[in-house]
Amino acid sequence: MNNNDLNIVVLGASGDLARKKIFPSLFSLFCQGFLPKNSKFFGFSRSKYSHEEFREKITADLTCRYTPGESCAENMQNFLDCCFYQNGNYDSSDAFLNLYELMSEKSNVSKASRLFYYAIPPSLFGVVAKSIGDSGLVLCGSCGEQWSRTVIEKPFGRDRASSDRLTEELSAVFIEEQIYRIDHYLGKEMVQNIQVTRFANEIFKPLWRAQHIARVDIVWGEDIGVEGRGGYFDDYGIIRDVVQNHLLQILALVAMDEPASLAANHIRDQKVKLLRSIKVLTPEDVVIGQYSAGVLNGRKVEAYRDDPTVADDSLTPTFTKVQLTIDNDRWRGVPFTISAGKGVAEKLSEIRIKFHASDSNIFCSTGACPPPNELIIRIQPNEGIHLNIVNKKPGVKMDFHTEKLDLSYNKAYKENIIPDAYESLILDVIREEKALFIRKDELEAAWDIFTPVLHYLEENKVEPKMYPFGTNGMM
Repeated sequence: MNNNDLNIVVLGASGDLARKKIFPSLFSLFCQGFLPKNSKFFGFSRSKYSHEEFREKITADLTCRYTPGESCAENMQNFLDCCFYQNGNYDSSDAFLNLYELMSEKSNVSKASRLFYYAIPPSLFGVVAKSIGDSGLVLCGSCGEQWSRTVIEKPFGRDRASSDRLTEELSAVFIEEQIYRIDHYLGKEMVQNIQVTRFANEIFKPLWRAQHIARVDIVWGEDIGVEGRGGYFDDYGIIRDVVQNHLLQILALVAMDEPASLAANHIRDQKVKLLRSIKVLTPEDVVIGQYSAGVLNGRKVEAYRDDPTVADDSLTPTFTKVQLTIDNDRWRGVPFTISAGKGVAEKLSEIRIKFHASDSNIFCSTGACPPPNELIIRIQPNEGIHLNIVNKKPGVKMDFHTEKLDLSYNKAYKENIIPDAYESLILDVIREEKALFIRKDELEAAWDIFTPVLHYLEENKVEPKMYPFGTNGMM
């Protein structure tokens, strides 16, 4: 495989995702020397910019955290010199032929592999794929030293049927091996660490089952509302936006059986097996809510329905609590809950694994059984792993006290820079590492769990319960 020539095309290059996440991540990889030597970066969108105007637009969000001091300016200039821009309509193959001409002018296009990053709304995925295919920009899956890969962002449809249509549209241009369905949560440091915690520590491996674990709770919260994204969010809601993808993926990593190896397909096979063992959700398994007006840190915040980008009678949930049942020998009888909400009291993402309390412990004879242990994996903010263990409180009496064994990343690894999730995942695309990307059958299994209840909520116009902004809602 040629390691020297790569053309990265960012579609939707004028949007927030490209400007705030994709190009800063590419710059970080560039600074660390992780990209092929002759990498070139091409922005494509409908907006009209010159190359210099485009470079000015993306410069504001580039950071110097990997190259502090005077060297950053030089690195930034070298990176920007490799950035180019082409405008055009997404449904125009002529516009993509113009892009090809630009690529030919600025790079050794005959030797360069091609990575297409879709930083665009899902409604455009099929249109863009067709335009790219019609213009002849797609190389075969493995044409000698060159390759083509495409990266798409969630949401991957609104339900199983729309997801299948999207897959069909992409498959008309790209083979499955070329498609990378990115879920940026899977690139977060603590999510990647789940497998290490489970399978590299013999203390946990034998305990990771219903015999020892009483319940698993995955909690996600944001202390902000939709803040101008109501047009998008009102069409999807919290279940589609966060739960069916980010948090279900976390659950799969927490609950899957140990893979045969670290090979991508072995890991994804176990995730698919786990997802297929989850019972299809019913209305009784789901609670939905929507934030009303409230106060957070002394700041008054309007209700979700008062946002100008949201319909006055919107039934879109901004909060949900979902109980999932895993019907397999490892987890049968263990409740798994996912709680996710916008407009709650704090920003938080964590996994809480509560172990069984013992009713036959020798200390129970004293009249007070020890409280259960709990393992907490904090994804954000303040990444870390915390284990609550029982101790004797100092004194002459046998008083129990729960204390936290604390592995806080900002203390234990203060010399290390924690990479942004997009940095890790884009590098994986280039290296053809697919373990953290969602396979077609995995996506199908995930939608099968949620599609019936999503249709029920919408067809029956189920009214979400109200909770004041800035509270813990129904957490």
